[in-house]
Amino acid sequence: MREAPAPGGPFQPGFWRSPIRGPWLTSVFGLVLLAGIPVLFVTGALSYAAYNPGLGPLNDQTPDKGLLGFYLFHWPTHPYWLYRLTQGVHVTLGVVLVPVLLAKLWSVIPRLFAWPPVRNPANALERLTLVLLVGGVIFEFVTGIFNIQLYYIFPGSFYRLHLYGAWVFIAAFIVHVTLKAGPMWRALRSRSFVTELRTDLAHTRPEPADADQDGLSLVPAAPAAPTISRRGAVGMVGAGSLALLAVTAGQSIGGRLRVTALLAPHGRNPGSGPNGFQINKTAAAVGISASDVGPDWRLEVAGHATMLTFTRAELLTLPQHSAALPIACVEGWSTPDQHWSGLRLADLAAMAGLPDAGTVLVESVQPPGPYTSVMLRGNQIRDPRSLLALRVNGADLSLDHGYPARIIVPANPGVNNTKWVRRLTFRT
Repeated sequence: MREAPAPGGPFQPGFWRSPIRGPWLTSVFGLVLLAGIPVLFVTGALSYAAYNPGLGPLNDQTPDKGLLGFYLFHWPTHPYWLYRLTQGVHVTLGVVLVPVLLAKLWSVIPRLFAWPPVRNPANALERLTLVLLVGGVIFEFVTGIFNIQLYYIFPGSFYRLHLYGAWVFIAAFIVHVTLKAGPMWRALRSRSFVTELRTDLAHTRPEPADADQDGLSLVPAAPAAPTISRRGAVGMVGAGSLALLAVTAGQSIGGRLRVTALLAPHGRNPGSGPNGFQINKTAAAVGISASDVGPDWRLEVAGHATMLTFTRAELLTLPQHSAALPIACVEGWSTPDQHWSGLRLADLAAMAGLPDAGTVLVESVQPPGPYTSVMLRGNQIRDPRSLLALRVNGADLSLDHGYPARIIVPANPGVNNTKWVRRLTFRT
């Protein structure tokens, strides 16, 4: 392979001619990713923990995760905005980093076409990590963006694929950082960031030629005349990230900033009035019919040798409690605090004869599918803000918000705040 001539096109040393390519620019973009990607990974791992997958297959979309779930813990209900914060950061930061990621890939693309592709065992390890790193990061960002737009073209569960992809990517990321931390630090120190930001196009020059231990360099052998300065490249990437922040962050912050979320997956708030706040799926979209929630609807509450049945009117005669809680979903959007009222789950557990219930199975009238039934932990049941909500903001729930009754629990992923509830089964 060493003796074979390099193929044409991008494999030729003279193919890549941008004079601003070099270790310094690559390291600047790499430093930003080095700061942002660990935050993405941690917040993504926390998002998975928030589903309480340890409660079984109803909550766990990755039942064959094995050791990948070693860190899981009982998801808390305090602070009540915890999931809104972690998932908002995860999605918003992921979108904001897209221009940086693309710029980083552009800056190193000549290395992907180096010839021969493998030069020695150490180089083979680096090339392998590059395949996993580049493939993993593209897979994670693409599937994540498709998910927040509800564009499901995956050959399987998004949760499972995204979890596996995250672990493959972070393993390759750690190896890559270990191999490149030294060269990156030296490259950053080789040029003054402030000086580069003051250098215009007319004074832009290629970096000094350098080569790593394999004789490869990001600096082009025959650079062309510059068409953009390094200052311009950094500014363009930064402006792209700020623009994406401006049209994305509003979906997590909510309120009046919601109208700025041009990339929000579900558009703007549905209507006005007490029920005029964001929803995930409408009743019609999931197949809820009028007969499912009409006068014949009943709530069943099961517990220790007890089965209670209530009409909605009967539920409204029981002691009502209120809580101000947001809804936050995996797609990254969330609402401001809404004022919910209904029955405490703890009170319903006591009525069922299990005041110290360890779990509750929540079942919806919604046709069978993912998350039409979920499990909640004992700490979620006992939180006084955990409600079987009947009203919101002083009005009856709308059909799209879960009429006649829905679950609302602090710090709970929106999909686990089940709508159109028909049965609660409390268990020890």
